[in-house]
Amino acid sequence: MEDGTVFPGFGFGAHGETFGESVFNTSMTGYQEILTDPSYCRQIVTMTYPLIGNYGVNSEDIESGCPWVAGFVVKELNRLPSNWRCKDRLENYLKKNRIIGIEGIDTRAVTRHIRTHGAMRACISTNETNLSRLVEKVRMSPEMAGADLTGEVTCKKPYVWKAKSSKSSKNRFKVVCLDYGVKFNILRQLSECGCSITVVPASTSAEDVLGMKPDGIFLSNGPGDPSAAEYAVKNIRKMLGKKPIFGICLGHQLLGLAFGARTYKLKFGHRGANQPVMNLSNRRVEITAQNHGFCVNVKTLPRDVIITHINLDDRTLEGMRHKFLPVFSVQYHPEASPGPHDSHYLFNEFIKMMKNA
Repeated sequence: MEDGTVFPGFGFGAHGETFGESVFNTSMTGYQEILTDPSYCRQIVTMTYPLIGNYGVNSEDIESGCPWVAGFVVKELNRLPSNWRCKDRLENYLKKNRIIGIEGIDTRAVTRHIRTHGAMRACISTNETNLSRLVEKVRMSPEMAGADLTGEVTCKKPYVWKAKSSKSSKNRFKVVCLDYGVKFNILRQLSECGCSITVVPASTSAEDVLGMKPDGIFLSNGPGDPSAAEYAVKNIRKMLGKKPIFGICLGHQLLGLAFGARTYKLKFGHRGANQPVMNLSNRRVEITAQNHGFCVNVKTLPRDVIITHINLDDRTLEGMRHKFLPVFSVQYHPEASPGPHDSHYLFNEFIKMMKNA
């Protein structure tokens, strides 16, 4: 790590060196969804659950076209997976996708170090023996603050999401999804709610999006510092009030910036499937899936924006909506892959908003 802390272990997957921001995830399952979540671009993920790989990997649990993590840190790698859906071992999957992993690590110590000192730049290396030189390499690597990574993870051209099945065939709504790093299960959930979805690159202009005459606009999750994606903020600002808008994760942060608020970097972020959030409208507590390192500063929200959800761990902003415009967003992942289903109602709220519009 960039502060000079070193954790020796045993390499698996690919060989070489990889650099990224060191973070931890508290999910007990779903490591394949985590690996393929574009929001983890340029991040070295430590799993707090001690045994990883026990059910292998398959072609159904991916959340994007490929793994995006910069590196993978586990306590114990299971090389003998047992599950009827298993198609390959995790170790082989990482090797095929050139992802470097390290096992035999005291992941409790790594997690506690990040919680105490904050998320920081780190490196996993299988070929460097000079530790002081390796630390210097880490300190010269890019920081997450100020990094716009949407261009790395977004689709190259627009496409129509083709769902395998849909529960609803009537009253279909046309939704345009701005792809800042969207997960497949978000598109699946929108489709199950009766939406036909066109996914467009993050750089698509507001004029082009509105020119597609959608019933609603979806702002997806994604990696990096939201304040660095100025083009996205300008486009969202142009679309406010024109169509119903639903944003999650990075889309929520970009929407906050479009409202005129400011964002800041959290000490170690929220990553896991067990994050408690209170819905202020009914005082219910939702257990949510989250993956973010930045947050909208609640004190900078304009008066015409209402706080709808707060994080019960640190009281940070988890949801907001506009008083007059058909616009709302949440910081967490309502599609919950992996994780609980407490927040699926948000997709229905989006449908109602489009119906009313």
